[in-house]
Amino acid sequence: MALSTSRSAATATCKALRRCSAAAESVAQRFGQPARQLSISASRSSNEVLETAAERQQERPRWSYTPERMKGPGFSINVVKDPRRTVWHNNDDPAKLDAMYNRLLGSKGDRMLPDEIKWLAVTHKSFDQGRRGFNTRLAYFGRLIVSLETTRHIMVTPAPAREPPAQDSFGREPFQHSALANVDKLSSRQPLDVVSKDKLAKLAIEVGLPEVVRWKPRMPENLEASGLTVVLNTSLFAIIGAISLQHGAEVAQQVVREKILRRLGA
Repeated sequence: MALSTSRSAATATCKALRRCSAAAESVAQRFGQPARQLSISASRSSNEVLETAAERQQERPRWSYTPERMKGPGFSINVVKDPRRTVWHNNDDPAKLDAMYNRLLGSKGDRMLPDEIKWLAVTHKSFDQGRRGFNTRLAYFGRLIVSLETTRHIMVTPAPAREPPAQDSFGREPFQHSALANVDKLSSRQPLDVVSKDKLAKLAIEVGLPEVVRWKPRMPENLEASGLTVVLNTSLFAIIGAISLQHGAEVAQQVVREKILRRLGA
C-alpha cells in the first residue's frame, strides 16, 4: 500500500514539472524572448585564471621557486637572537653550477645530469626548509657506492712488503689462500683512511662546490662550526648517487675511481 502511494506521488510530481516547463516555453515564445539559462562565464573565467597560473609555474624551473601551496602565512614563530644570521645568499646562476660540474667531472660534465637533478644534488635540507627538495637520499646511495669502490681499490692495490712471520715453536703455519690474500689488506687500511671527511671537503673546495651548494648555515660568521664539511661531503655523495641512478653503477664507479680516488692520491 505504501509502495503504490509513493509511486503515484512521484508520477504526479513529474506531470506537474512537465506542465510548468511547457507553460514557461509558451510564454517565452509569445513574447519572443528565449528562456533564460544559467550563466557559466564566471566558472570559465576562474578556470582560465587557474590554468594561466599553472602555465606560469611550469615555465619556471622547479628548483628556482618555492611551491605556492608550501608557503606559510608569512610569519615565523621562531625568535631569532641575532637578525644578522638570517641573511644568507645562495647561488642561483646555472652557469656557475655548470662550471663546478665541469671541474669535478671533466669536460661536458654538466651534461651528465638533467638540470633539475643537478640542483637537487647540491641542495641541503636546511635550504628553504626543504620545500624545494634536498639531497639526503641521493647522498645515502652515493656514500654506499664510494665506500664499495674504495674497498675494491684497497683490495686490488698491492700491499706493502711485510716482514716474514716469526717461526712458530710448534712448527705450525698460518692458513693461506689466494681468495683471502686481498681481504687481509683491509686489516691495515680502511676506506675511511682513503676518503675521510676532511679529504673530501678539501676536494670539494678545489672544484668550487662551496660557491654553488645551497644551504642555510646556523652561524654565517662561522661556516665550519655550522657544518660546512658535512654539507660538502653530502653534496659530493649525492652527485655520485645521481650519476648512478641516471647512467648506471658502472659509470658511477668509474667516476669514483677517476674523479675522486685518483685526486685523493689513493
